[in-house]
Amino acid sequence: MVSRLQKKYEDEVIPKMQEKFGIKNKMAIPHLDKIVVNMGVGRAIGDMKILDSAVADMTTITGQKPIITKAKKAISNFKLRIGMPIGCKVTLRRVRMYEFMDRLVNVTLPRIRDFNGVSFKSFDKDGNYSIGLEEQAIFPEIDPGRITNVQGVDITFVFNKGPRDQTFELLSLLGLPFRKKTARLNKSGG
Repeated sequence: MVSRLQKKYEDEVIPKMQEKFGIKNKMAIPHLDKIVVNMGVGRAIGDMKILDSAVADMTTITGQKPIITKAKKAISNFKLRIGMPIGCKVTLRRVRMYEFMDRLVNVTLPRIRDFNGVSFKSFDKDGNYSIGLEEQAIFPEIDPGRITNVQGVDITFVFNKGPRDQTFELLSLLGLPFRKKTARLNKSGG
C-alpha cells in the first residue's frame, strides 16, 4: 500500500524537481532512503527502567521495535563501560518511513510551542538532514500523563545521493517547514 506522502512524492515532487534542476531522468533525483530515529539515554547507566520506558515510547512513536545501542568506549568519569546500554534507535524504510514523516510534518511539529520552522543549518556534507526534538511528549501517540522521564529524540533523514540544495528542495516540497529567510536574517542582526 502506498502512503499519502509517497504518492505526493511520485506525482508532484519528482516533476517539480526535474523542472527546477533540469534533470531529465527521474532516477537521478535524490530520494529519501531511510529515516533514523534515535534516543540517547545516558541516565540509563544508573537505572535500567529509564531505558525500558524509552524503548516503549520509541515503539509507540515509530510503530517498530527499536534496537538498543551500547557504549563503544569506556568513560570512567561517567561510570560508563564498554557494552553498557545507553540508548535506542529505529531505522524506518519504505511505507513506515513515509507515514512517520507525514505524521511528523503535519501533526507533531505544529504541536511545538512557538514553532517557527526547522533550521537550515542541519545538513551534512552528503545532503542528509537531522532534527533534534527536546522531548517525546510532542508526539500525539505518547500520553503526557504517563511520562516519567523527559527524553530528547534525534531524527535523521538519509538520502541516497544529492547535493544539499537538491535535498533541501526535496524536503521543502515534502512539507518540512523550514524557517523563513527573513526570520533568519533578523536573528543574525543583518
